[in-house]
Amino acid sequence: MSAQIEITHTFSAPRELVFKAFTESEHLKNWWGPEGWTFEISKSDFRPGGVFHYSQKPADGPKMWVRFVYSEIIAPEKIIYTSAFSDEEGNIVRAPFDENWPLETLTTMEFMEDEEITTLTVTLVPVSPTEKERKVFEESKEMTKDGFKGTFNQLEDYLSKGK
Repeated sequence: MSAQIEITHTFSAPRELVFKAFTESEHLKNWWGPEGWTFEISKSDFRPGGVFHYSQKPADGPKMWVRFVYSEIIAPEKIIYTSAFSDEEGNIVRAPFDENWPLETLTTMEFMEDEEITTLTVTLVPVSPTEKERKVFEESKEMTKDGFKGTFNQLEDYLSKGK
């Protein structure tokens, strides 16, 4: 059985702008990640085979590193990448919050526009999970959805400022 998490969010902005907010460092640095966390981009190579490597840090905890490897990009419609927690050099490591979180997740982002309203659908699927990893992933659906919702609310605020 394949585990999957799907998140849908609507933005009052044209698809082209929302897509750019996800693909250009000068936009991402202003809204990506959990609210109140510091965010720093180490590498941003937005193309198939390219790597996006960044750190995020809560006010009261250690810095965490995350690495995306892009596999498909169709501007401004779709972004597909594999995501993993990493060390500072970009090597895959276990998630800091649960050692049984899948090592990698495949993320598909689809951007649909209707009269300058953009609907984003994000689908996350663990890559080759063990049974224990699949179970932890399934049990984390609400936490994952809440995390994306907070991040997307920050993007809404950023877009509403005319960026």
